[in-house]
Amino acid sequence: MEPASVPVGIIAEFNPFHRGHAALIQAARENGATHVAVVMSGDFVQRGAPALLSKWSRAEMALRCGADAVFELPLPWAMAGAERFALGGVFLLAQLGCRRICFGSECGDVRALQETAALLLSPAFSAQLKLELSRGTGFAAAREAAVRALAGPQAAALLQTPNNTLGIEYLKAAQLLGVELEPFTITRFGAEHHDSAPRGGFASATALREWIQKGEGWESFVPPEAAEILKREIALGACPTDPARMERALLFRLRSMTLAEFASLPDISEGLENRLFAASRKACTLDEWFSLVKTKRYSMARLRRILFSALLGLTAGDAQGLPPYLRLLGLRDSGVLFPRQAKETGNIPVLSHSSDLLHLDKRGRIMVELEGKGSDLHALFLPRPAPCGLNLSHGMVRVRS
Repeated sequence: MEPASVPVGIIAEFNPFHRGHAALIQAARENGATHVAVVMSGDFVQRGAPALLSKWSRAEMALRCGADAVFELPLPWAMAGAERFALGGVFLLAQLGCRRICFGSECGDVRALQETAALLLSPAFSAQLKLELSRGTGFAAAREAAVRALAGPQAAALLQTPNNTLGIEYLKAAQLLGVELEPFTITRFGAEHHDSAPRGGFASATALREWIQKGEGWESFVPPEAAEILKREIALGACPTDPARMERALLFRLRSMTLAEFASLPDISEGLENRLFAASRKACTLDEWFSLVKTKRYSMARLRRILFSALLGLTAGDAQGLPPYLRLLGLRDSGVLFPRQAKETGNIPVLSHSSDLLHLDKRGRIMVELEGKGSDLHALFLPRPAPCGLNLSHGMVRVRS
């Protein structure tokens, strides 16, 4: 890494890229970042859904709005709960030589987030969590109750909001991996994560996705450079995705699965496979399937992730360990130091061209095949379905500085 450089990392979905994301990149610059790398979800996102538009277009948005390089967070970590999502992202930022991690949070208090992260890694928390779970409480509520019992209501309240929770998981991941990433957080302003109405000139990604689906009212909440890409993709029939286009295919996959196949999916525990198996033989719509399996113990995001894992053939074994490579989605001229640093000091391959696949080990090739399935499936959720094979045939996005 260049002696005077201060490389900063961001973990994101950009689904879609909006003014709040641009503000985060700007804040990283204002606080000393000379280069900004993004580790971004690919064709499927954490809440268990296809991304609104392709990973390539979202990478281009980020590059045109201030990022220097965008790398893909592989599917088993991208479409996962906060803990695994953060672990994969932080690991890849460390491989890139990032010295800081920048993220938004509702509280804006790094010290409070660090203290809570340390608590969640303590033996005392593990014991208290086990006690709370034994009472039949769902994991999120049990975790919050355990923190409240050990550190009081203010610490527990941090776990009630999504960006605080992700920030805590980033800090936990850095401790678990033994990597030095100086955290910097900006207070999330404007609309909250799931707000359906704008606030202070900012709109949530949830609201933006809804407005883009309806074709109205979204443009002023997206930076002009990103808005041009969105309009281009909409005109091409490459945005927005709609899971309803594949509802019967999803139902067929569920009906064709065995009990053992359900048991092998990620996030299956406590006999959930039996509930999924039974519901799949009764449900005639996805709404009906969700109503049959949903309880207070299982969040809708978890069930959606299980649903798409089933369709993709993703198993619990695929999500073990850490990402086996760095996939470069897009690059500005100013971002070349990131893949260069990863090749010099990292311990996983960097993929920037199709020929790089020849150097992958067996696990890496399996992961690329899985990403290919994800890309091919994502293409079928589009207004105008795209051909298969784009995961390998689509070139890296280049933006001139």
